[in-house]
Parts: sequence; C-alpha cells; structure tokens
Amino acid sequence: MTETINWLNPAAVCLMMAGWFALQEFISQQHDFSKWIGVLILLCALLLAFAISARWLTVGHGPFLTMYEVLISSLFSLALIYGLAYILVPTIRIGAPFAVVILLLLFIWTSTTDPGTKPLPPTYETPWLWAHVVAGKLFLGSCLVATSLAILLLLPMCRFHLLLVSRGLVFKRIDIQMWSWLALAFLFHSVMLVTGAVWAQDAWGRYWDWDPLESLAFGTWLVMATGLHTRAAFSVRPRTGSALIVGAFMLAFFTFFGIPFISINPHQGAV
Repeated sequence: MTETINWLNPAAVCLMMAGWFALQEFISQQHDFSKWIGVLILLCALLLAFAISARWLTVGHGPFLTMYEVLISSLFSLALIYGLAYILVPTIRIGAPFAVVILLLLFIWTSTTDPGTKPLPPTYETPWLWAHVVAGKLFLGSCLVATSLAILLLLPMCRFHLLLVSRGLVFKRIDIQMWSWLALAFLFHSVMLVTGAVWAQDAWGRYWDWDPLESLAFGTWLVMATGLHTRAAFSVRPRTGSALIVGAFMLAFFTFFGIPFISINPHQGAV
C-alpha cells in the first residue's frame, strides 16, 4: 500500500507543523498563527482524502473494515471537521494544541497498524452503512472540538485566567461553545444509533444485539445525555462539566478504536 503511505507522510508533516504553530501561539501569546494552523489542518485532511482514495482504488471498497481503514478514515474526518470549525469559529482556536495532539496520536497508531485488506461483506453494500458511518464521523469530530475546550478548562485556573486576559476571551463564550459542540455531537450520535439499528435490522434481522460496541455506544449516549440534562437543569461547575465531556470523549474513543482489539471485526458480528 505504498500509494497510501505516500499521501499519509506529508499529511502527518502538515499536522506536525500545525501543532508546532499552535503550541508556539499557546505558549508565547505574542504571535497569531491562526491562518497557518487552519490551512495546515485542512491540507492534512486533503492529503488524507487522497490516501483514502488511493487505497479505495486498490482494494475496491471504502475504508470500513480493518483497523487501519477505520483509523485513516477517522483521521480524515476529524481533521476536516476540526479544521473547518477552527476557521469558522474563532473561539475554539485556543484549544487547538490539544486537538492536534489527539490527531498526532492517531497518526502514530496508524503507522503501527497492519494495512492488510479484507473483502467487503455483502451486508455492507447498503446506503444505511453510509448514513451510519457519516453520522459517526460527525459525532466524533464535534466531540473533539468540545473536548479540546474542555481540556483547556481543566488546566490550573491561574494559567487559564492569564490566557483569558491576554487573548481577550470571555469565559462564558468558551463554556457555551464547549456545550454547544457537545450538543451537536449528541445529535449526530443519536442519528448514528438509529441508522445503525435500521442497518442491523435490514442486514441481520435484529435492531440491537448488545454486542460490546453497541453497549459502549449506548453508554456514551447516556453520559452525554446526562451531562446535557444536568447542564440545562442545574448549575454545573466548569471543571465538573469539562471532566464529564473529556470522559465522554474517552469512552467514545474506546468505543471507536478499542473494541476492534477485542472483536474479530471493527463491529463484532458485522459480516
């Protein structure tokens, strides 16, 4: 799969450069590299799209089956969603170093994963697969944006206040953006669960089977629902809310990328 690697390497370089600029901006607070950061993240997404296309042409199907395919497709969607959000919503830019670190960790993981191929099962040849996968990518991308801000709020408060003063940011704006992106993630996650159930009924004659991935996906939905309800009904301390959002992302991350290690396929039974 040298064609894929030829695109992955420059994509990783672009992301590392974006991370360097974001870190310098975060530490020094004297330079504005926002244009470079946004362009580099989107360029990374474009190169990842070329990598996925090259593999697709070689193996004859989309990136749905192996762990390697799940990783490169997730890297593409995360970089694209975060890059667009970074450019369109200036408030979230302060969390860029944390988002880029998460993406770089996925790149390292991808480089150690077997790029072998598998034939596409007949049950994957349905438009419900696309609806399910796209909703899942949108969910994880939105959750990444919320998590990057939540990690920032978990920093020592003295450092955080310095960042607010130096950048002219208002705490309430960051808090609103964090929860707004989590609400968007919750919406896409709900769509992902519904379309997945319809696909399962069409392919295997059952809407739900409580396999490890389905169970953890529902657990993630419950965590986000609890957090959003608590935020709307009660007064939630910023650090408590941030910890809940980071916890939801960690659970989602394990659901997407951890379950394949204990299952035969990325989705056990999906053959």
